[in-house]
Amino acid sequence: MVSFTKNATRYVSKLSNKIRRKLDMLSSRNAFSGSQGRTLHFLLTQTEDVFQKDIEEEYSLRPSTATELLKKMEKNGLIVREPVAYDNRLKKIVVTEKALGYQQQVKEDLTALEATIVEGIPEADLEVFFNVIEKMMDNLSE
Repeated sequence: MVSFTKNATRYVSKLSNKIRRKLDMLSSRNAFSGSQGRTLHFLLTQTEDVFQKDIEEEYSLRPSTATELLKKMEKNGLIVREPVAYDNRLKKIVVTEKALGYQQQVKEDLTALEATIVEGIPEADLEVFFNVIEKMMDNLSE
């Protein structure tokens, strides 16, 4: 029987909401949203070309949601989308000089948030957590 006070869906949702609120409170927030900062961090850590599909996969976003996110980042001057020579339909996402100026701050913000989230949790418990979360994501992908 499913408990309405203690179930996985409710707890994951609550955690997601708290993380989203914390992301929106980061010190880089005055320049862009938490989701833009998270995406910017992803882009800044990549060594290969990145396309919208990569953003969709990394954050489990619908194409329309990823499109809106990237449009806002482009409007804020954080990225540009450039065509690739081998396929005119594809546009790689390139960070701008302005975005590079936020690189250290975004890294520090996300590192601090991660440290806060896992504070006091033993490594073995985190491994179990990651295994459980991965299984839940797999269950929802089927």
